[in-house]
Order: sequence, then C-alpha cells, then structure tokens
Amino acid sequence: MPNWYEEEDEARRQAAWEREMARRRREKLQQQRKRAQIIRLAKLGGLILIGLVIIIVLVLSIKKANKRRAEKKAALAEASVEVITEPITIEEPQEVEDTRDPDDIDPSASASHGKYSYTEAADMKFMQSDNMQSTSAILVNIDTNEIEGQVDYKTRIVPASMTKVMTVLVAAEHIDSIKEKVAISIDATDFAYRNDCSSVGFAEGEMVTIEDLFYGTILSSGGDAAAQLAMYVAGTQDEFVDMMNEKCKELGIDSTTHFTNTVGIYNDNHYSTCYDMAIIMNAAIENEFLKTVMSAKKYTTSSTTEHPEGISISNWFLRRIEDKDCGGEVICAKTGYVVQSGNCAVSYGTSVSGTPYIAVSANAHSGWRAIYDHVDMYKNFAK
Repeated sequence: MPNWYEEEDEARRQAAWEREMARRRREKLQQQRKRAQIIRLAKLGGLILIGLVIIIVLVLSIKKANKRRAEKKAALAEASVEVITEPITIEEPQEVEDTRDPDDIDPSASASHGKYSYTEAADMKFMQSDNMQSTSAILVNIDTNEIEGQVDYKTRIVPASMTKVMTVLVAAEHIDSIKEKVAISIDATDFAYRNDCSSVGFAEGEMVTIEDLFYGTILSSGGDAAAQLAMYVAGTQDEFVDMMNEKCKELGIDSTTHFTNTVGIYNDNHYSTCYDMAIIMNAAIENEFLKTVMSAKKYTTSSTTEHPEGISISNWFLRRIEDKDCGGEVICAKTGYVVQSGNCAVSYGTSVSGTPYIAVSANAHSGWRAIYDHVDMYKNFAK
C-alpha cells in the first residue's frame, strides 16, 4: 500500500496536471478567439475592398460617360447643319364663335409666326422696391407692345424651368394629334432622375397621351414629360434643342437667348433675358392649345394600367396667386428654379382695366417672393 506521503505527492501531481490542462484550454480558447477576430477583420476588409473597387469603377464610368457627352456636344457645336423650313400660310382670323371641342384643337395652329418687338413706354417705371425684389423683371403691355415697367430687363438670366415654355411652343408646332398615345421610355425617366428634375411620375412603358405630356411639362414641370415630348417630336433631345434654337432665330432673339436642354438644367450656354422670355410667352399664348394648357390650375392624366385613376397635377403658381389682390387676373404662368437662377416666373394676365400683359421676373429669394413680385407688377404698374 502506498504511504501517506506518496498519496500526498500524487495529489500534488494531479492538481498540477489539472492546472496545466486548464491553462492549455485557456490558451486554446484565446487562439480560437484570435482566429475568429482575424476572420471577421478579413471579411470586413474584403467587403471594404469590394466597395472601393465598385466606387472606383462607378467614378471611372461616370467620367467616361461625361467625356463622351462632352465630345458629342463638341462635335455637334462644330457641325454645320442647314435647316430648311417650308413656308407657312396663315389664314386671317374670322370673327366667329369657336364651337370646337377642346380635344379637337390643333396645337400647331398658332395665331402668329412672326417676330415680336417691344419698345420702352415714355413713362416706363423702374419697379424694384421692397414689394418687388426680383433683380431682373419686365412688364409688357401686349396691346401696345410697350414696356411699362422693368428692372434690368436686358440682363442675361438663367431661365431654369421657364425654358419649358419654349419646349411646348416648339413641340406644339410639330404635333398632329394630342390624343395620340406614346410609351414612356426609360431614357425619359432616367433623364429626370439623373438630373434631379421635377417629375410627373410616369412609369417606364406607361402609355400616355401627347396631351398628358404637354400638361405634365407645364403644370408639374415634369422632366420626364418634357424629355419624352422632345424625343417624340425630334427623335432625340439634342435634335429637339436644335429646333428650339432655330425658333429663337425665327423670333429674333438668338443673339441673347440660347438653349442646351429642354427642361432648364443649368449650363453656361443655357441663357436668356426677361425681355426674350416675354417674347417666348407672347408666342406661346397666341397658340390656343398652349394657352389652355398654361391656364390650367389642375389636370388629371389619362387612365393607364400603371395609374388607373390618372395622376393629379397642379400649377401651384396659379393656385397660390388666384386669391391675391392683383388688380386684374393672372391667367397663365410657368415658374422655374435652379440655384443659379433663384426663383423666376413668366406669366400672362390682365390689369384691372382688362389690358393684357406679360410679366417676367428672375432671381427672387423664394417661390412665394416670386409670386408676390408678380402681384406687385400687375397691381401697381399695369394700367
């Protein structure tokens, strides 16, 4: 039998062995934790690396696309294109009541295709004040074609979405039927999304009428509607922009107005003046269909599979100014805004005496300020 001291020695060895096993288990656990942490860090690093690669690829793709667009624009600028137009025969207006259904109106039947010209009235007023704060503005009596009020009206401005008045003017002159349907293309929806434009909300492939595109372009300032309208008329937006600039020549404003896009996105070569925007609006309201579109406060697009009840849109400028004391009435309007333009607007209305006027303002500090500037022009400067 073992002696007591042998038993005690065995117990010590057993305790030492257990301590050693416990140490080894702790070391193994620590190693497992370290390996797990390394694996997590490796996975995280891999994800970060993949993200960086994706970002680099996207940046390179955007740079490449921008370079292609720049090269394309440069090539278009260098190209010499001769535009030939057919002579237009205009019938003299007849003093008869128009009993046509609005759906049957031919949007290309403009009352005038000639150039417009305004002169300064002998008592022309400088309008800028605490009540009229836009830094550039014009008020034109279109009965006499006289400028009755102004604020630096010849200064170059950024027209922003007032551009769309020219867009619908050019489109209307090349449309046969406003009830014809067209599928909304991915190019139109992507154009509005990429450029952070206002949108009607049409879906890709949605079948809408040409009429819907006109109202969508003006009332909700829809980039999707304007882009699709331009592509429907000209095939591409670039070709449509060429048509817009040809219209500037026809109106006699090509030396002071130039467009690079259909919606009013800022570009150094996209510019106009308050005087020129008044001329464009003048031409637009003499088109019966466009006057109807630009005077609408609300509109619901046609029923489609994607929008069975249509899309309800509004001209918020007209809805907000209608209860203001303008003396007379503001009938048609289109607003605009980009950072470089401030809030701007072009409108057609009548004074308290019923005299027709066109008012244009640019670079107000807010949308409401632009509205109140037009209120002031019609109330205090229109005769």
